[in-house]
Amino acid sequence: VNIHEHQAKDILREFEAPVPKGVVVYSIKEIDQKIKILNTNNFVIKAQIHAGGRGKAGGIKLVKTNEDLIKEATSMLGKTLITKQTGPRGKIVKRLYIEEVSKIKKEFYLSCLVDRASAKIAFISSTEGGVDIEKVAKDNPEKIITTKIDLTDEVNETNVEKIIKIFQLDQRQKIQAKKLINSIFRLLIKKDANLIEVNPLIITKDDNLLCLDAKISFDDNALYRHPDITSLKDPNEEEPIETEARKHELSYIKLNGTIGCMVNGAGLAMATLDIIKLYGAEPANFLDVGGGASKKKVSAAFKII
Repeated sequence: VNIHEHQAKDILREFEAPVPKGVVVYSIKEIDQKIKILNTNNFVIKAQIHAGGRGKAGGIKLVKTNEDLIKEATSMLGKTLITKQTGPRGKIVKRLYIEEVSKIKKEFYLSCLVDRASAKIAFISSTEGGVDIEKVAKDNPEKIITTKIDLTDEVNETNVEKIIKIFQLDQRQKIQAKKLINSIFRLLIKKDANLIEVNPLIITKDDNLLCLDAKISFDDNALYRHPDITSLKDPNEEEPIETEARKHELSYIKLNGTIGCMVNGAGLAMATLDIIKLYGAEPANFLDVGGGASKKKVSAAFKII
């Protein structure tokens, strides 16, 4: 399960991580009342969609007056944003996050995730914040540090130092970083998150750490333990066919190819996709109906394909 940036920041704030103050709006008429809690006339407007690359697509705007805020928000709300991650159809912006502008001195990258290969928790840190981390890994791998730790109550001093070494922080910032890293660590474990990504993590002009942007994804298999996370799902951001498949207890993932697949058994389904790709074609979907599927379930699967 993925959630919006404003929801991720609310959860980070709950775990005492430093985030900018902001408000979410679903209509233009909400703006005047909600921004009263923000202590600035300089705002950043962020389109809330489940995709990266919003800035290049016109989904992030800086404004310096309330008039410009209303003008840009009106233009952005309801707009279809097309980024590398949305595909050619794009996504319609149905909510905006209005945030106090932060004065940036430096930008870093920090993430925490479950590393299944090593059965550890991995922290990834880089001095290249605010850019695509996959591109950094490809072009400048020496600028990325991965620190893998065992599942414990907290991240100890030694591992904190390994994680933040690349940032070259002063003593006060190191204290803030230790608190932030343990906040993220606790969040990952207590909420059954798969990934917590802060990009960028910034040093402000007054030399404090701040999570300027945030992304969190959660383990679907653990949602029964977290009704609060389940309630954050945005049906507008989900693939409608996948939503329909879940109603019939079908394991379905939409892909970009042209060959439809329906298989009984996840292992066989993956092998089928591999064979299709081996021979130069692309599968349209992954669909596992499971063993002992009923006529009704198989019928629903055919309709979805």
